[in-house]
Formats: sequence, structure tokens, C-alpha cells
Amino acid sequence: MDYAIRKDEHAAITATSNDAKITLYETWERSNRLSIMFIMSKIPMGMRGSVEQPEKVKDLIKMIDEQFNTLDQPINNNLIHNFSSTKLTGIKGVREHISKMRVIYAQLKKLDVVTPETFLVHYILNNLPL
Repeated sequence: MDYAIRKDEHAAITATSNDAKITLYETWERSNRLSIMFIMSKIPMGMRGSVEQPEKVKDLIKMIDEQFNTLDQPINNNLIHNFSSTKLTGIKGVREHISKMRVIYAQLKKLDVVTPETFLVHYILNNLPL
């Protein structure tokens, strides 16, 4: 099914095309249609209007990727805010507080917001109450 994702589109069928070329083109075309239908079926109905129906699955993947890349900045801002505003509560304890901070730090690292791990250690220790 992912043939159209892995391979570029083959030349269109002409009167001089041999059986092998016709088979390759038909295989790619079927894979392309099935891939688009599968991806579109996984997009919620409310969001389908914001995604155009492209003719090639590679174009659809590129459009989806571009839409989600624009969302990274608000996510970064939210994670940085959570990281900097997380305070130790007496109920949960120090261990839970450090774990929560490490989880936020790992999420920031995945989004290429990298700070030295020594900063993390010093920041957490400095935010603990005396």
C-alpha cells in the first residue's frame, strides 16, 4: 500500500507503453489512491475541510507536515512556561517535583529546545524551598 510513498510517480500510460510500464503505473496509481483514502480516513471530520484533497499522497503528507510544523512554537512556549512556573507543593514531595520537571525537559528536548542538563539540575535545586 505504501508503494506511492516510497516511489515516484511513473510516466503516464501511452499507446506505446509496454505491459511492464502499464503494470507499474497502475500499481503506483492504486497505491496512491489507497494511501490518500487511508490517511484521510484518520483525519477527524471536523478537520478535513482544512486539508485540501491532493492528487498525490506525497503532497498530502507534505501539507499535513507543514500544518503541524506551525504548531511547534505555541507548544514550545507552553512547555517553557510550564517548566519555569512549576513549583514544589508540599503534598507531592521532592521526588515527584523532580520527575515532573524532567518530563517537561524531555519534551522540550524532543522539540529541539535544548539546554544543558547542568542547567536543569541547578534550576530544580534553586527552586526548592529552603
